[in-house]
Amino acid sequence: MGIYQQLGLKKVINASGKMTALGASAVLPSIAQAMGEAAMDYVEISELMIVAGRHIAEATGAEDGCPTSGAAAGIAISVAAVIAGCHLSLIERLPLSEGLNNKIIIQKGHAVHFGASIKQMITLGGGKVVEVGHANHVEADHLREAIDNQTAALLYVKSHHAIQKGMQSLDTMIQLGREFGLPVIVDAAAEEDLRRYVAMGADLVIYSGGKAIGGPTSGFITGRADLVAACRAQYKGVGRAMKVGKEAIAGLLAALGQYDPEKQNVTEQRRRVEWLAGELNSLPGVKAGIAQDEAGREIYRVQVQLDERVTKMTARELTRQLEQGNPAIFTRNHYVNTGVIAFDPRPFHEGQEHVIAARMKELLQEQGEGE
Repeated sequence: MGIYQQLGLKKVINASGKMTALGASAVLPSIAQAMGEAAMDYVEISELMIVAGRHIAEATGAEDGCPTSGAAAGIAISVAAVIAGCHLSLIERLPLSEGLNNKIIIQKGHAVHFGASIKQMITLGGGKVVEVGHANHVEADHLREAIDNQTAALLYVKSHHAIQKGMQSLDTMIQLGREFGLPVIVDAAAEEDLRRYVAMGADLVIYSGGKAIGGPTSGFITGRADLVAACRAQYKGVGRAMKVGKEAIAGLLAALGQYDPEKQNVTEQRRRVEWLAGELNSLPGVKAGIAQDEAGREIYRVQVQLDERVTKMTARELTRQLEQGNPAIFTRNHYVNTGVIAFDPRPFHEGQEHVIAARMKELLQEQGEGE
């Protein structure tokens, strides 16, 4: 019996992806061991932060790094850093930033909700959010004309949650940052390439430790040495409320040490999704295919469209019933309002695609028999 079942919770099959709501990643034994060993000893946290930063820098090709409790904390801390720097009196003022250069420019299509509002994370760091352009159309002049003498930074969001069309590229944001002498922050929480955005010239890049990297609930900021030093300094201010523990740092570094994006098992992903799509396509009223990740990552999922006239059940009703079972099966349901659900194979434990296929058949057959 698993630890969560001992606590009286249902077993969960995660077909949604590396989502915070489901605990992000199930870590490898070597990472769990590193966390366990860290939990049973003492360390000077300020020194651990410095050493962790060196490891992060080595993994990302940046000048320095700063561990965080997650990517959301990384946004708040990065914003605080570009506003307050390493000035203690300013650090202790935040998030009250009146009179300071505190405007953070973000494209309207990037003002996303990822389980919380990115605008709220900016505000927690003392930033005044400036949304520019339109939800599906932003021009470089929208960004340029929004910059004034109170602008602290430009923020770019690389995420499947963001609008993928009509936005200005990160290259454009970086060029504007250089033109006006402003730092560019990139929220790359779930991205797999840890070097790309630093190499492009972003000043601070934020990643989740529990998403693509496969580490524990954690995150990190990587980038320019002076700005990363300012990020660490925020732990004397707003960062204190979102401090990262020694166990999470140890697990994050263990995950970073063995992470290789070139060795992600895409072949196994494809095998699982092809098998599951074939099984689901045999069900009446179900059309299943394989779809690549919306943001262009090499992630493949089973995408299911229901013909509700045949299934007598909406996609939303189906996902609800899957979640209420034991084990509870959680799908990727960002488009459930359009009748589409998806199954992400990356978090599957051995054989769980068979459990999903059996449960789908059971639910749809029960519905058919009920008619």
